[in-house]
Amino acid sequence: MASDGDGPPRVSRLNSVDRRGRQIGPKVLAAAEAVFERALNHGMDTLGDPAVVANTLEEIAATVSKQLAVREAAAESAPIRNLPGYIFRAYARQVNRLKHKEVALLNAVTAERVLDRTSADPSRQLEMQILLQEYLARFDFVEKDMCWRRLEGDTWEEVGKVHGISAHTAEVRLLDAVRRVRAELAKIKRKKSLLSATRTDQNKGTNRAMRTDAKKKSSPA
Repeated sequence: MASDGDGPPRVSRLNSVDRRGRQIGPKVLAAAEAVFERALNHGMDTLGDPAVVANTLEEIAATVSKQLAVREAAAESAPIRNLPGYIFRAYARQVNRLKHKEVALLNAVTAERVLDRTSADPSRQLEMQILLQEYLARFDFVEKDMCWRRLEGDTWEEVGKVHGISAHTAEVRLLDAVRRVRAELAKIKRKKSLLSATRTDQNKGTNRAMRTDAKKKSSPA
């Protein structure tokens, strides 16, 4: 929790550790907080969820923290003059990369080749089928129907005509569905990571306690 001058305390919207467990330095965290609103406005159309925006910004901040540590260790004479601007530019580049991945994902889950059993890469084919099933399980009826029609080779014009909408609207709706499901899967993945980390800490604590008890029992009275 931070405070701006004499104003009320401000609750940090970012964590000091990213979802991969990497530390974010206080100076970098403050700079990332300074561009949070700008990052939110810039990234929502692509990332679709404030939590995903925060995760992405935290990952960028953790990377920048590591870069600063390397610079300081090497005693470089060219410090980063505008740290908030540097972080935002790195974040914007990452959002752009994610946008390209999103388009590729949309193409993957709606392309006829996904179900092509003659694929030269069986492991890749299985991976894409699993991904497709994960998305279909979270699509609503209309989204599933549009996806299956695309898989069967229908054009966007044909898909839109069935549902009484334009080709562009049909494509946008399915893209929005892909974004929504991706955000849901990201949340599930993060929860699993946190649960796994908690269990690991608990197991370590249990093991330490067992070793301590064993030492006490083996010690002479």
